[in-house]
Amino acid sequence: MYDSILVATDGSEAASVAAEHAVELADRLGATLYGVAVVETRTEYDNAIVDPDEVESHLRERAAASLATLEERAAGAEVPVETAVRVGVPHEEIVTYADDCDADAIVIGARGRSSFKGALLGSTVDAVVRLATRPVLVVGDG
Repeated sequence: MYDSILVATDGSEAASVAAEHAVELADRLGATLYGVAVVETRTEYDNAIVDPDEVESHLRERAAASLATLEERAAGAEVPVETAVRVGVPHEEIVTYADDCDADAIVIGARGRSSFKGALLGSTVDAVVRLATRPVLVVGDG
């Protein structure tokens, strides 16, 4: 049914639960697992207090840490995994990466790091569900 599964992570609790679910699903199905973390580009820092390069560096470190956790989980379950950090609008990058790796399904957490940010920018999960051309499994954080 599914030979490859993409899981999106941002390091949030819901993304962590989704990653656990994706590893277990890939293990049961003998599927390859892909992981993606997206460095958000829609939030601009244009003042003398915040250095945009420093902010991007921090976001890249957080993305890499999220993927390292996924890689550890996958290794523990002996599930092959490939990961990537992408830069852009999260829902666009998730859907594009799913197309790039020809994933059969996408697994994503029900909520990201900030529900307030989600209200301002729109829901990444809703956009992925609407735009994806493959099944999307939305996993709650409990």
